[in-house]
Amino acid sequence: MTASSADLPFVRGTVPPYYAAILTTVLSQDGADMIGYAEVAAHMAELAERVDGYLGMEFARDADCGITVSYWRDLDALQRWREDVDHLAAQRLGRERYYLGYRARICRVEHEYEWTRARG
Repeated sequence: MTASSADLPFVRGTVPPYYAAILTTVLSQDGADMIGYAEVAAHMAELAERVDGYLGMEFARDADCGITVSYWRDLDALQRWREDVDHLAAQRLGRERYYLGYRARICRVEHEYEWTRARG
């Protein structure tokens, strides 16, 4: 049996070239700092979907580090997201409470490919 690539949690519909914004974060270990974090993160994901040019998001987190990669049609779309008023407010909360640190990287995706292991 072959696994369908549609069964995997990858963003679909991307056609290079496009842009990826990679945000690597380290969360505060203080429980009081983290109150409301999950709700803000979920709200930001919902808001990003409304930006014309948003292509999708993938993320992973372990106890030490989180990585979120959002995909954008072009730099103008990414700039609209960066300048969104609610996103700016969430960034401020991130710096004040949620994060011990973060690093952002903006990349142009020139090529993509996918592989899926056969199951069975």
